[in-house]
Amino acid sequence: MPPDRDPDQDRPSQSLDADRLETLVGAVARDRDRTAFAALFRHFAPKILHYCLKLGADRSTAEELVQDVMLTVWLKADSFDPAQATVGTWVFTIARNRRIDRLRREMRPAPDPEDPAMTPQSHATPEESAQLVQSSRHLQDAIGSLTANQSEVLRRSYFLEQTHEEIAEDTDVPLGTVKTRLRLALGHLKRSLGDKA
Repeated sequence: MPPDRDPDQDRPSQSLDADRLETLVGAVARDRDRTAFAALFRHFAPKILHYCLKLGADRSTAEELVQDVMLTVWLKADSFDPAQATVGTWVFTIARNRRIDRLRREMRPAPDPEDPAMTPQSHATPEESAQLVQSSRHLQDAIGSLTANQSEVLRRSYFLEQTHEEIAEDTDVPLGTVKTRLRLALGHLKRSLGDKA
């Protein structure tokens, strides 16, 4: 056998792999070790991508899910409990949950602006109607200029009527961060709409 060939290369070494993965997650949790995270990323990203593609996600969505899952691994490494699951099971549980969240969002129908129920009865003058349209455009522009994170918490809070706690749980973001993002989003909208007034 050539000296550079590992004799165990063709045999699964799951306990060794599991120990190594636990060590890497521990290093991320304790020390925010970027090298350990890079190793986890190299190990899991292709597997998560393949998993998402196999479940029917298009390539772009699958790549977004990989980023989302691995960001969660980085942020939540300290919540990993080896007594509850292996690192692989933990990571793929996150992937499955993210995929389900994405499907729920995609299946939720967008409101139809032409639906009569969406159009309130109004006896506004033409000038008032024009002002309302202009204000609506300003609001849409202001929302469109928010960061993705701010836009997401705003949408969940005001359009889905979720509590701050529900948003934090659904997005795996600390409650304080949710409140900060919402405060920044509302401040940005207030400034943007104030400029247009």
